[in-house]
Amino acid sequence: MPASTPIRVFVVDDHQVVRMGLKTMLESVPDIAVVGTSASPLEVIEKVSPVDVDVVLTDLRMAEMNGEEMIRRLHQVHPELRCAVLTNYHSDEDVFSAVKAGAMAYILKTASMEHVVTAIRTVHEGGRSIPPHIAQQLAERVARIELSVREREILQLVAQGMKNREIADLLYISEFTARNHVINLLEKLGTRDRTEATAVAIKRGLVRLEQN
Repeated sequence: MPASTPIRVFVVDDHQVVRMGLKTMLESVPDIAVVGTSASPLEVIEKVSPVDVDVVLTDLRMAEMNGEEMIRRLHQVHPELRCAVLTNYHSDEDVFSAVKAGAMAYILKTASMEHVVTAIRTVHEGGRSIPPHIAQQLAERVARIELSVREREILQLVAQGMKNREIADLLYISEFTARNHVINLLEKLGTRDRTEATAVAIKRGLVRLEQN
């Protein structure tokens, strides 16, 4: 690519050290120009457009808003804007949600500089860049039955240790309905009991438990 037409990259990460490190690294590449950085996904949604930016390189989990939600909202306004994820997280659900939102690349922060640069170039050219093991995760996730919004809600409560009666009271449903939802969840997850379902859900990124 001619040096006169660099790929314009915008970096989004809520850790300043990461943003500055990526900026320094990418600006050492002749055909890439970092045209902006931000810790705020909301700011990116408001200000970034394809007129000024070719590729948005974003983290996935940020305090203000998840990267997948930012990508989804960006695409609602600018469908042609190309986005790539650079993250430490790679649960089945993280990968699935990011790609479903519109991410064209999924890069782990353990990747080499060469890999990151190649992914940015690939995305800029309209291609996808997903490592084979991540692509396999994605294929397996797509093949599984989708959980409904209510099932996800109940699964989160099950993972928090709540019993059927407690779930029923919290969600204003009958204990019989809560029990049926839990039974369906165990079947969909291929698990035998609530403990196993919780373990599987955490591994797949279906629930997230707060750490003290």
